[in-house]
Amino acid sequence: MRRADRLFQIVQYLRGGRLITAASLAERLEVSPRTIYRDIADLQSTGVPIEGEAGIGYVMRSGFDLPPLMFNRDEIVALVTGARMVKAWGGTAMIAAAEEALVKIEAVLPEADKGRVGETKIFSPRVGMAGQAQELIDHCEQAVDAKEVVTLDYGDEQGATTKRNVQPLGLWFWGKVWTLVGWCELRDDFRMFRLDRISGMELTGRSYKPDPKRSLEEFSRRRREEYAKELTNQTHEGQ
Repeated sequence: MRRADRLFQIVQYLRGGRLITAASLAERLEVSPRTIYRDIADLQSTGVPIEGEAGIGYVMRSGFDLPPLMFNRDEIVALVTGARMVKAWGGTAMIAAAEEALVKIEAVLPEADKGRVGETKIFSPRVGMAGQAQELIDHCEQAVDAKEVVTLDYGDEQGATTKRNVQPLGLWFWGKVWTLVGWCELRDDFRMFRLDRISGMELTGRSYKPDPKRSLEEFSRRRREEYAKELTNQTHEGQ
């Protein structure tokens, strides 16, 4: 859990008006009591009316509520545009989450800013994204999150299909094409698999352990090095 989320949860737990010990909060939030003590001190320093002390418990004075979210114009435009792009190009679960996020964002904005959501004139039309492709995005995302090896029926540029056991690491979006970045057990190396060339995907039920040498960060590092070499070669050729 992110620290910002934890601080928010602490405020919510204390809003009930009942005395709650640091040990109880620590158990609920799966952190140490010492972490709760630091969090409480930080909240108190920002003006949150929390009373109490270590070893006894904490309570928040009634009448306190979190202030509404404050975004400037550019932040609202960025959030709305991002949510619309997800609705146009994301998986089915992402689309539902983006729609709900837009509703929540508008609901917590001050009245003076609510109209900016609808006034944002940046759109991302959905073109060429069939329901099956959206579901495949969801399945890939779930496999990445679960660190579960998948078996892909994958077609190359000539149309030949091979079966690949892949450790899924992440999804990259290239404008109109989604790719699954993974460690291909057949090639024993990183590979990028275009989702529009995957004709079938099965979960193997076999998980893989994270390995720094086979991580998305390592893949990204290699890509940056390759890109830097290409730029250097192009510069030398142009001289």
